[in-house]
Amino acid sequence: MTPEAVIDTLQRAFQVGGMVAAPIILTSLVAGVVVSILQATTQINDATLVFVPKIIGVVAVLALFGPWMLQLYIDFTREMMMNLHLFVH
Repeated sequence: MTPEAVIDTLQRAFQVGGMVAAPIILTSLVAGVVVSILQATTQINDATLVFVPKIIGVVAVLALFGPWMLQLYIDFTREMMMNLHLFVH
């Protein structure tokens, strides 16, 4: 296997991983910022208050984007299995 093929495979793996993780990370980030702004304006300093909106947001994103995320992983795995003969030399 050539170094270019290794780099391309790793790049594709990181791309798929990033595409799958991005909706969850962005949802957590937005929920955290919104709750932090709300806490700052109301002067409520409860550290556990931010977890409930984050959990609800992540569950909603997984319900909405879960099939798409799973399909990305399945397609990537299928692609790797179809090209397995290129990796074993």
